Amino acid sequence: MPKSFYHFNPKTLTYEKVKLSFKQVLKRVGWVFASGFAMALIFVWIAFYFVDSPKVKILERENNELKGEVEYLTSRMEVMSDVLLDIEDRDDNVYRTIFEADPVPATERYPQILDDRRFDSLSRSEAYVLLKDANKRADKLTVRLAAQTKSLNELEKIVNNKAEMLSSIPAIRPLKNMYSITSGFGRRYHPVLKQLRAHTGVDITAPKGTPVYATADGTVSSENPGSGYGIAVVINHGYSYQTLYAHLSKKAVRAGQKVKRGQVIGYVGATGLASGSHLHYEVIKNGQRVNPVYYFNVDITPEEYNKLLESSKRVNQALS
Repeated sequence: MPKSFYHFNPKTLTYEKVKLSFKQVLKRVGWVFASGFAMALIFVWIAFYFVDSPKVKILERENNELKGEVEYLTSRMEVMSDVLLDIEDRDDNVYRTIFEADPVPATERYPQILDDRRFDSLSRSEAYVLLKDANKRADKLTVRLAAQTKSLNELEKIVNNKAEMLSSIPAIRPLKNMYSITSGFGRRYHPVLKQLRAHTGVDITAPKGTPVYATADGTVSSENPGSGYGIAVVINHGYSYQTLYAHLSKKAVRAGQKVKRGQVIGYVGATGLASGSHLHYEVIKNGQRVNPVYYFNVDITPEEYNKLLESSKRVNQALS
């Protein structure tokens, strides 16, 4: 700082030396420092609010990553919530209705969740770990929900087709007033060879021309079971069931025709390898012959069924 100051005197037209007091010098110095401090504050303010430091940029990037993770997780939770709503709706309005059960109370299905502030003071690294764990759990939950939804879809289809399925399962006797079985299912003596052989159905003695009834809804098959069965009708019922009616005197249906349970499909005869007028009746489940007696359960009393069951157990000579 200069030690001497001059000012121009217009009266004398000369520069005159000005002597400053100590107080004036301090004042001038103070103004210089104040101006410098003010300029420094302005520069700091500009740098703080308008210029990002490397650390701030790193924090912003991490915040954006966390925000993206949270938004992604939130969208997944919304999808899972929609799936759960669908499952809950089916539970209340389909399955519980079938079994005449009351819907789950809302207080049990949506319990009050207490306010939890455990996550208020999480560090950034802890937040990343929690988000990673939450995503893993969401992955597993998504797979489980998908599997459960598929299962419910299959059950719903079965429920919707329940009446059709029940009417397609053999359940009545193929002849009216049928109270005994001449020859049952299992090993029986062949009428010609006189040897024990597998008998794949039941034989019921009846006069020629007695009406034979379909034991379940289905479609008449074009399948020919073999010449030994004589005139025969095979019905495909769906749901892995077939029935066979053999040694008929004539048919009352044609291949491809839809039939209902209790409909006349033919008449008793003695065609094929038969030793007398009778009906040979078989039930086929998944391609395997099963005991037809176990499928007489709709048009029969317990006492009548017991008599049929006992008569079917006799190891005697088959009629075919």
